[in-house]
Amino acid sequence: MTTLMSGLSAADEGNPNIDYAGFLRQAAKVGKEREKRRVTVDQFLEMIQDEDTILLDARSVAMFKTLHVRGAVNLPFPDFTEATLAKVIPNKKTRVVIYCNNNFKNASQAFATKASIASLNINTFNALRSYGYENVYELKPLVDAKNTKIPFGGTAADKDGRLKD
Repeated sequence: MTTLMSGLSAADEGNPNIDYAGFLRQAAKVGKEREKRRVTVDQFLEMIQDEDTILLDARSVAMFKTLHVRGAVNLPFPDFTEATLAKVIPNKKTRVVIYCNNNFKNASQAFATKASIASLNINTFNALRSYGYENVYELKPLVDAKNTKIPFGGTAADKDGRLKD
């Protein structure tokens, strides 16, 4: 058995459905690609206007209902499986654009900031690539939810797509 520097074996002993060493290898590989696929607000807005692009929100259903980027579809990260992803994104070559809590400030009720190393974008990007989705992009900047061109939907948004006061 190969031992990693953390002391874990290359295959999780006792459970073939968990592969931490494989996760680390995938994350390292995907990390290089991810950096080239992080987009500005203007690029994000342009991409999500394309009807063939899927805007994916992987936050909880409750937070999605409260506030989300208008046009997004919701599939909470814990619900990711081959089958659930295929229902939302049937073609693995489809462009998928993601965002998460850590992309927005001044809307903490719906976009509570997570630890930077636990950002949902990181996990979502890696998971999508692990399931074979080839065309994933991520919103890069930290955006002020009270002052952005990005339109919102949900109970915390007004009819014009702006955050309610």
